[in-house]
Amino acid sequence: MGYLDNTSITVDAILTKKGRELLAQGGIGAFNITQFALADDEIDYTLFNENHPNGTQYSGEAIENMPITEAIPDENNVMLYKLVTLPEGTSVIPFVSIGMANVTLSIGATKAITPQTHNYNGVVGGLPEPGGYRFTIADNRLFQLLEGSGPATTAGTNMTTSPTNVTAQSTTVVGNTLNITAKTATSLFGVHSSLTTTLTIEGMTTSARLTIPITLSKTVTNYSTSGDSTDTSVTPSAGI
Repeated sequence: MGYLDNTSITVDAILTKKGRELLAQGGIGAFNITQFALADDEIDYTLFNENHPNGTQYSGEAIENMPITEAIPDENNVMLYKLVTLPEGTSVIPFVSIGMANVTLSIGATKAITPQTHNYNGVVGGLPEPGGYRFTIADNRLFQLLEGSGPATTAGTNMTTSPTNVTAQSTTVVGNTLNITAKTATSLFGVHSSLTTTLTIEGMTTSARLTIPITLSKTVTNYSTSGDSTDTSVTPSAGI
């Protein structure tokens, strides 16, 4: 990762393989950007100095002179703080909750996670966003099914991990609810009794974001909790 020269306007982009193919085709409409997002990850707003010795017009001087980082193809470290347009008169920032600080699953167990967004459209207590949510699992090796469901689900968001996936890869699905099923295999654990990854939930309408840990336990347990999950008895597998 490097820094861009902020003395001139620069557009720095990394294209996917499909994007490079479309760009190479050329012609009208072959490569056409229809959506984009803005973020201010690099900005440290604590540098805004209302008491600048040269006057208030220089209050943001330090911020304006901050370097901008190059684009990087890692969704876990880029565009974490997106700029959004909220309804006029908004006085509080929306945030996402799922009613728990972390998620713990036994191997083979299934859980449904349904987020709510608070402080949106005047509702403090929380409601599902009309645009649904984007769910990103940092390491999909731990799951045999990741499925987005609900009105916001779009074609191609359902996903089943491949048994041959031996390296950590992130997976994203879209919906109002995330249904996850942990793998029954124990080979990934090695000498460890549990493995942890992260789940990032982003509101498609507000861009409110929540990241929580998900822990997969090697020990099979049977239990029921009030409403949000049920772990079922499974037979561990030594496979991948």
